[in-house]
Amino acid sequence: MIRLGLVAVAACVVAAGAAWQLRRRLVSVTVVGHSMLPAYRPGDHVVVRRGVVPPPGGVVVVEQPDTRTRSWPVPPAGLGSRRQPVAGRQWLVKRVAAGPGGLWTTPAGVAERVPPGHVLLLGDNADVSFDSRQMGPFPVERVLGAVWLRL
Repeated sequence: MIRLGLVAVAACVVAAGAAWQLRRRLVSVTVVGHSMLPAYRPGDHVVVRRGVVPPPGGVVVVEQPDTRTRSWPVPPAGLGSRRQPVAGRQWLVKRVAAGPGGLWTTPAGVAERVPPGHVLLLGDNADVSFDSRQMGPFPVERVLGAVWLRL
């Protein structure tokens, strides 16, 4: 009887540890705005796999910069910085258009390569999206992770 109790306690500890690890790897984000229409609508909930940047065509959640200064006032909460809190930050849902070394055309019409440690991100709805068309390539450290599924 005692042995069975210890097995049950051990199983509960393992399950709690697995749930804690899963919570650290997966984050739920609510889509706000129309920049990813028609793929994602305002109010959609997506599950994000932290620490993952998909190849071009994949969708990521990235920390929103200050649109006036085009910079971030706080340390990154994305890749490689799992200890930083994600709550209280503004997040954008964008599609990866190119990774490091990929070609992109600047607003001035000049072809450039995406620098190391950066990704080119575009919203599907170009008319309303704040993305690399205004900001240029985003630092990978500001990417929270890849959209894994829609709830």
